[in-house]
Amino acid sequence: MATMRDIKRRRDSIQSTEQITKAMKLVATVKLQKSKTRAEAAKPYFNLMYDTIRSIMDRSGQLNHKYLKAGASEKKAVIAITSNRGLAGGYNNNIVKLVCSELPAKDTVVYAIGRKGRDGLARRGFAIGADYSEVINDPLYQDAADLTAVLLEAFAKGEIGEIYLAYTSFKNTVVHDPKLLKLLPVALDEPGAGSRQEPGSRAIMNYEPDDETVLDAIIPKYMSSLIYGALLEAVASENGARMTAMDSATSNAEEMIEDLSLQYNRARQGAITQELTEIVAGANAIGG
Repeated sequence: MATMRDIKRRRDSIQSTEQITKAMKLVATVKLQKSKTRAEAAKPYFNLMYDTIRSIMDRSGQLNHKYLKAGASEKKAVIAITSNRGLAGGYNNNIVKLVCSELPAKDTVVYAIGRKGRDGLARRGFAIGADYSEVINDPLYQDAADLTAVLLEAFAKGEIGEIYLAYTSFKNTVVHDPKLLKLLPVALDEPGAGSRQEPGSRAIMNYEPDDETVLDAIIPKYMSSLIYGALLEAVASENGARMTAMDSATSNAEEMIEDLSLQYNRARQGAITQELTEIVAGANAIGG
């Protein structure tokens, strides 16, 4: 049975932990407000760019362009966006599980944004092609554009044949969905803005000066926009997940402190009762 000293020591330790988790929750809450504002501001553009490209592809008919068909290599590249820090519940592990379930480790190269995802996927046998973990600390559009240029160069050289994006979509403070999005080749059969129109109302898409020049210009911007939007949503999701996890940890700590305080008081009362009993017994013995 634990002594009063043991109970008090454990209670003090949990109280210290509670102070840390409460402070981390407050920090995550402040960061969430900022990242949520950025993500919500970028999301309409993020969604519109996705639907616009799908609409263009849907209206274009059969085009023979390098970005519309798989590359020569069987290798797949995946941009895995996670965080550099833990204590965010299942946020990082959800992305690792998603990539592992959807893509084969032996044929997939990971372009990691976030140390947690990089380490988790490396342990599961995935090759790490590049590490851009510092990007997640303060994402900029230029970061997404630079990564797009690297991936398109590898795609053009035949080093990779498909490009995917794994990130956590921000729905609200407590709901964050891991998603795997195919960036290249741009799939013509996926529903977009144009697919919601009646077939008879679709105008044929014409290109000036030609389709290859236009697609060479617009598809890299499309990829950069999706990657940048995913970065902003991932940051908001990370802070939301960490705030929720720290709130839960704080609540659990409070419950444990209450239980330990009750145990301590009972042990203290028991010790006092025992001491009084011994004093009375000693007095009776002397008096007798």
